[in-house]
Amino acid sequence: MEGYWCFLALLASALLLGFCSVVFALVWVLHYREGLAWNGDAAEFNWHPVLIITGFVFVQGIAIIVYRLPWTWKCSKFLMKLIHAGLNTIALVLAIIALVAVWDFHNAQKIPNMYSLHSWIGLTAVICYALQLVLGVAVFLLPFAPGSLRATVMPIHAYFGLLIFGTVIATALMGITEKLIFALQKPKYKDSPPEAIFVNVLGVLILVFGAVVLWMATRHNWKRPQEPDVKISHRNGGMLDGNKEGSTMTDCSNAEKSDVEFNSEAARKRNLKLDEAGQRSTM
Repeated sequence: MEGYWCFLALLASALLLGFCSVVFALVWVLHYREGLAWNGDAAEFNWHPVLIITGFVFVQGIAIIVYRLPWTWKCSKFLMKLIHAGLNTIALVLAIIALVAVWDFHNAQKIPNMYSLHSWIGLTAVICYALQLVLGVAVFLLPFAPGSLRATVMPIHAYFGLLIFGTVIATALMGITEKLIFALQKPKYKDSPPEAIFVNVLGVLILVFGAVVLWMATRHNWKRPQEPDVKISHRNGGMLDGNKEGSTMTDCSNAEKSDVEFNSEAARKRNLKLDEAGQRSTM
């Protein structure tokens, strides 16, 4: 891998930033807010930022760059697909629980749902993320999709994955800002109390984490090396699995071709010798 040490430095930075973001979210709700519970009050709402930052930000970010880890390139592509899909599934489940927590809190406190821009974009991101996951499993994980369809869908899948991740980062920043504006009254958010400064730092951590993940995911020289697809088409119209059997048959075909060429060359040399012998006898 080109720039291996730079990659390791960025990977360590991403892990540290993501972990610190989760820790900051827990400290925020446990120290500055009402803690965590599932009873319809503010403590239930606090599950929302914790689960969103843990799953929809941190776990999703790791799922994006898991293909870039060079020590996993020796693993089978199918195994890495399972890990990628598993991490995204965990992120989706945590995001759905976070939505249930905030809706349950709003309903218990008679607060309207889906009235803010944060809620609009957030719900849209969760729906698109679920569709992205289902599409990815159907096309890339299950063995039914043809190679041509996978090749067509792959750039679209990668683009929307990064777009959704960037949208989640922006939505999380809107959400924590909105929460501070509503929750901080005496002193207010504009007066920069300790909680406001602490959560602002949390927002910076989330933003930098997203930037590092997006940078790592868009470097072409850190991309997993291309592998042959599950099936390889041949000129005779048959299909072979991209395994040792197909490789052996290809090698045998090449060997047969070489033997034919060698025999043809030997026959040509024999004919030349016979012609020379015939010419000497006539002279």
